[in-house]
Amino acid sequence: MKETRSSETASSAPQSGLRALVGSVFTGDRVLWIIIAALAVISVLVVYSSTAKMAYDAHTARSTAHFLRQQVGILILCVPIIVIVHKINCRVYNRLAQPVYVLSLLLTLAVYFIGATTNGAARWIPVAGFQFQPSEALKVATILLLARRLSSCQSKIDRIRIVPSLNPFRWGRPAQRKIWREGTRPILLPVVLSCAVIFPAHTSSAMLVFLTSLVMMLIGRVRVSELVRLVGLACAALLLAGLLNLGRSETAGGRVSTWIDLWTSSQTEKPIDRLTDTERSMIAIHNGGLLGEGAGQSAMRVEMIHPESDYAYAFFVEEYGIILAGILLMLYLWIFFRAREIFVRCGTAFPGLLVLGLALMITCQALLHVMVTVNLMPETGQTLPLISRGGSSVLFTVIALGMILSVSRQNDEHSHDTPRSESIYEK
Repeated sequence: MKETRSSETASSAPQSGLRALVGSVFTGDRVLWIIIAALAVISVLVVYSSTAKMAYDAHTARSTAHFLRQQVGILILCVPIIVIVHKINCRVYNRLAQPVYVLSLLLTLAVYFIGATTNGAARWIPVAGFQFQPSEALKVATILLLARRLSSCQSKIDRIRIVPSLNPFRWGRPAQRKIWREGTRPILLPVVLSCAVIFPAHTSSAMLVFLTSLVMMLIGRVRVSELVRLVGLACAALLLAGLLNLGRSETAGGRVSTWIDLWTSSQTEKPIDRLTDTERSMIAIHNGGLLGEGAGQSAMRVEMIHPESDYAYAFFVEEYGIILAGILLMLYLWIFFRAREIFVRCGTAFPGLLVLGLALMITCQALLHVMVTVNLMPETGQTLPLISRGGSSVLFTVIALGMILSVSRQNDEHSHDTPRSESIYEK
């Protein structure tokens, strides 16, 4: 009897040791870790099946295994990255916010001079055989810097104006110089620069950055009247860009016209070869039904141009059904609600704003992607975070999630800096 108990104790010791090792490596919010793992598995399934059209294209010599290896390789690379990122304390991210932002901004600008152009848009810089998209880094860097700037002025944020007068004759007045010094330059200027740099190549990404920043400012207690003025100016800027045909305004206008046409005119007699990708995605969703056609059984994957990226959700519905697709959508919403729980536990502004900003960006991007597939809004080209095929998008989504986990880990360890001047709960 004693020998049996000793053998059971010896066998359980390695298991407890392994559990302790895993627990020490993957710290922070455990539910969020599970969500990330689930999205990674779904990503492999989606990419492997959806790239059949690309694999058997007569102009390529690639197989589906090539794209599977590529996606799995990216996900494997992301494991040490997210572990390292979530082990770094928030005070380090606070200090690195400005240099990281400047570097990302310069790289995004450089794309227009040395980057690769596809479909009339310069978005990628070739690096060692890979296509690096700096705008993905700039999205994360903008949220990082904005969280730093908002947190540093929480004691007076409700008295600061961020939008200066539009009358150039008033700019030299002391009051306007104060607005520029205290609000416009530290808070508003980084957002405007990011949107202006991203806008020519990816209009929807610029709008995503603006909307996320706007919500962060609202959470950071910026005056509502200032935000209303900012929204008005943004709408005027979009209208002006359309009238002057700046950036990809013509492409965006065409997508809006197509979207309106799909809602206002009959599509029953349209030839199949004239269907838009959005219409094909809706057919895919219809084909999927409740339980789906089954893994690898999608018929619309050979019809859609980018089932592995721009329409990954519709493709997932066709193969796995609306029930599992609903669960997938809930995973993205769950990311935001987990971030909210982490935010509530933060005692200072910077980590709280950082967590909510990054979670908002990921969740809003997923919702934009889904809304396009069901024709609730015009085509945007937004990928499904962590699932759609791609290197830069997956990499910086993982980095953003790693930062959220970093804040969660420090909440558990009670290791945040807590200066009163940065408390977001200070009245």
